[in-house]
Amino acid sequence: MLNSIWRHRTLLYLNPSTFSSSLNPNPLLHHLRSSFSLHFCTNTSDSTSFAASYLTHNFGFSPQFASKLCSSHRLRFKTSQNPDSVLNFFKNYGFSDSQLHNMIAKEPGLLSCNPSKRILPKFQFLLSKGSSNSDIVNLISKNPRLLSPSLENRIVPSYELVYRFFQSDKDTLACVFHYPNILTEHIVAHNITMLIENRVSDSNIVRLLRARSHTLQILNMMMLLEELQDLGFDPSKIKFSIALIAKTSVTKTRWNEKVDTFKKWGWSDEDVIEAFKKQPHCMLTSIHKINLVMNFWVNQLGWDAMAIAKIPDILSLSLEKRIIPRAAVVQFLLDKGLRNKSASLTSPFFMHEKMFLRKFIKCFENESSYLLELYEKKLNLAYTSDTTCMS
Repeated sequence: MLNSIWRHRTLLYLNPSTFSSSLNPNPLLHHLRSSFSLHFCTNTSDSTSFAASYLTHNFGFSPQFASKLCSSHRLRFKTSQNPDSVLNFFKNYGFSDSQLHNMIAKEPGLLSCNPSKRILPKFQFLLSKGSSNSDIVNLISKNPRLLSPSLENRIVPSYELVYRFFQSDKDTLACVFHYPNILTEHIVAHNITMLIENRVSDSNIVRLLRARSHTLQILNMMMLLEELQDLGFDPSKIKFSIALIAKTSVTKTRWNEKVDTFKKWGWSDEDVIEAFKKQPHCMLTSIHKINLVMNFWVNQLGWDAMAIAKIPDILSLSLEKRIIPRAAVVQFLLDKGLRNKSASLTSPFFMHEKMFLRKFIKCFENESSYLLELYEKKLNLAYTSDTTCMS
């Protein structure tokens, strides 16, 4: 049913009568005079040699690189008529010479296509969704591969699949511009469908599309979904998408290095797994940040590293702006016997600012002035450090 709808909608996109002249700045495409002069004389009758010479003369490619492009992309033409028409098409849409140089280096096969059949309908489709002409120029110049897949069989169905989650052409286009592979790679649509079938919530899929779209291009999606579900992650919860991002963003080698880092601070393998299940973002934290937080927590404060294993969210907080200033206050209260030593070490770090000030500073009348000065001094050091770094 969906395929038939997509097919029907695609026919509308391809029907020239559905577009106003404003959507097609080249209505006389086949009658354009050659404003981008690229003709040159050659006596060769071999189409591959001619194509290589064309690339060398018109784009400044070395003969070796031009021959390699022709060979790897099977580029063959015997006259300059078609490649000239392709380049004139792009020039009339506003592509610069440097943009064309980079595009042809990536996709030389464009020179052999019929621009009115292969390129124009895709431009019209993007324009019909709200893209500006300059948007398209920027998108295609950086990602000319977008012009390769079938509009009807690949680009439109992929666009509609992404649109399902955003329900907005503006947001869908923003996603496409950020990650063009969404429209070109079959594996992306396949993985999104797999996420849907495995009850991954729409909000989690949107999060992946917006933040880590490359996650959707992995080949072992089913294996990862099963692994995360076996660990107890609920596909409807936000932790699921964070865990998936962690599993796809951190290489196996780096993952093991992070496990070893945690173990250096007294955690066991089981502690690492439990911490990951509680807050998967802990495995996205850099080794440098892990060591900084652990060193401050264990060596400077003398606190138990297992407190962080139980509440690994602490690793996501700013060391300078959150952990150090609040730890100074908590440590003072502990030293003075004003806070029970069995009380949670981590809870003060997750309170809103007003609540922290009320519960850990203002309620201690005799010490409140000193505590506030201590707290603000540590905060000021953090912000002063930021300003110094920026200057």
